[in-house]
Amino acid sequence: MTKTKASQDHEEGAVAGKRTPVTMIIGATSKWQSDGRNTRLAHGGEIDGSGLSDSVRWGLGGALAERFSAEGHHVVLTTRHAPNAAELENSIRSRGGEVSTIQLDLVSRESIDQAFASVRASVGDPDVVIYNAGYLDGRDLPKDKELLEHVPLEIFETAQHLASRGPFLVAQAALAPMRERQEGTFLITNNPASLRGRKRRTGESLYYPRTQTRALAQVLTEEYSEHGIHVANVIIDGYIDSPGTRALPFAQANPEMIMNPAAIADAYYYLHTQDRSCWSHELQLTPHAARPSY
Repeated sequence: MTKTKASQDHEEGAVAGKRTPVTMIIGATSKWQSDGRNTRLAHGGEIDGSGLSDSVRWGLGGALAERFSAEGHHVVLTTRHAPNAAELENSIRSRGGEVSTIQLDLVSRESIDQAFASVRASVGDPDVVIYNAGYLDGRDLPKDKELLEHVPLEIFETAQHLASRGPFLVAQAALAPMRERQEGTFLITNNPASLRGRKRRTGESLYYPRTQTRALAQVLTEEYSEHGIHVANVIIDGYIDSPGTRALPFAQANPEMIMNPAAIADAYYYLHTQDRSCWSHELQLTPHAARPSY
């Protein structure tokens, strides 16, 4: 990750005793953005998202980046392919925000460690780490291949990498420096499948490993709260507004069921700024028109 003017300003501020907080978003781009993998799968190709607000164009990852940047954080965007975040980075920088992008592959421990080392060397250890990774593997399986016996091992392994092994490795890289400082925030984006095991329906990813993500958040809460680190599992209980989801027939017929990513990002920032005397460790966000999952 090369140093930008914002990075240099960050270092100068640290020398002057005014350290710029750093927020690292693991999975800053959305598979439902206009050229995302889910969008292509659901709609047969890319769609035009240029007329949408910036808080919607890149889904939750983009909204989180915009929100924490607006609060004066240097935002580090991570993605498997840096070009996917180029427009988001330019958008934040055009508003005067401090932002940088780094490639990170959650399947590779070496990639994770290198990413955190690069961030540490350029802007300092993250104050906030948001694990916002998702996956689509399994969505393309036909209706008669829903049973577990038909799920290819590769799909299971991808789900395990992103729902269990990935957050474990990210936590190892992120939490030790926070523990040394006795402060920090580690937030995990999750979904309703984390509440209990559910059968996979047509068009859904293999999501039951998400229960392991939730269990990890609970473990980290017990282990690291006493060291001043706020860990929280955030259950996004609905469709997040983005170019790809907005174009779905369900979303067009039920706009009240679609979640505003900027409002979700507000909830994440609220978690980060909670007083230590009353931390929330799990937050479930559900559209007003929907029945909460359980």
